[in-house]
Amino acid sequence: MKKKSRDLEKTYPAAQFAAKLRRLADALENGERFAIMIGNERISVPVRAAFNVEHEREGKNEEIEFQIKWINKK
Repeated sequence: MKKKSRDLEKTYPAAQFAAKLRRLADALENGERFAIMIGNERISVPVRAAFNVEHEREGKNEEIEFQIKWINKK
């Protein structure tokens, strides 16, 4: 079954965001896949994913994005 396209952004309180980053870091260090619920969908990030950090600036607004990218093999 083909998954629908989506573009979802969710904001978390600092403590919850830190807990998610901690779980991600643990998975990376242990060479394990990372699973996370986003908008009622469980996302499974494979070990082969690529990780990058992006910085954007526009006027007085600044943004840092921690990105995880992969291609589904299905």
